[in-house]
Amino acid sequence: MSVVVRLDRLLANMGYGSRREVQQMVRAGQIRLDGAPVTVADMKIAASQDLAQRMTVRGHRLDPPPGVVLMLHKPLGVTCSHKDAGPLVYSLLPPRWRSREPAISTVGRLDKETTGLLLLTDDGDLLHRIISPKRHVPKRYLATLARPLDGSEGARFASGTLMLEGDEKPVAPAVLEPLSPTTAHLTVTEGRYHQVRRMFAAVGNHVEALHRDRIGALALPDDLAPGSYGLLGEAEVAAIFAAPEGPAASN
Repeated sequence: MSVVVRLDRLLANMGYGSRREVQQMVRAGQIRLDGAPVTVADMKIAASQDLAQRMTVRGHRLDPPPGVVLMLHKPLGVTCSHKDAGPLVYSLLPPRWRSREPAISTVGRLDKETTGLLLLTDDGDLLHRIISPKRHVPKRYLATLARPLDGSEGARFASGTLMLEGDEKPVAPAVLEPLSPTTAHLTVTEGRYHQVRRMFAAVGNHVEALHRDRIGALALPDDLAPGSYGLLGEAEVAAIFAAPEGPAASN
C-alpha cells in the first residue's frame, strides 16, 4: 500500500532540493501531474511506483519514488562503500539519488575485485529479508581459479564441515558446478567475509577472478553492461526468494 505524503516533502526527500525550493518550482509551474501543473506544494499524494509515469519535474520524468529496488552490474575496481577511497558504487547512480532519504544502500557487498550482480534498495525491511541468515538466499558465483580442480572440492564444499581460517564454525553446505578445469560455479547461502575466495583457499586453490551472476532465481541479464543498472519490478523482486533452477536448487 502506498504511503500518502506531502508533495514538497516527498520531492525534498528524493533529492530535488529543499522544501522551499520545491515550493518555488511549483509556483513556476515546473511540476506537472497527469499533464497539468501542480499548484499546491503541500498537497497530499500517494507515493506509488506509477507516480514516475504520471509526474514530471522541470520537464523530466520523476525519479522512482521510495521503495526502489535496483539491479546493478558492478564493475571491477569499484567499492561498495560511501567512504572508502577510489571509485565507489554509489557514483554509478545519478547524483540526485545520493541525496535521497531514506538512502539507497547496497544489499550486502561485493568486494572491490568482484564483479556482477549487486542489489540496491531504500527498503530497509526488504534489505534485511535478503541478507538474513534465516532466509538462506542462494548466491551463485563464477570463479576463475589459478590451479585446476582436483575433483574433491565438490564433496568438501557440500559436506557442511569445511572450516575457514579464523572462523569458529564450518560453512553451510555449498554447491560446486565445475565448468572447466579452472572455472566453476559455486552457490552459497551465507554471506561471510570474502567467503568464496576463502573457501577455495581452504582447499588449496586461489581465485583469480570472481563474478556473481545470480541471487535466488534472479539472474544478471547478459545485456546489462558493467556499471549499468535497472529497476526491478515485483516479479523480479519475488525471484530473489525463489528457488534457482539447476543443481543448486537441490541444496
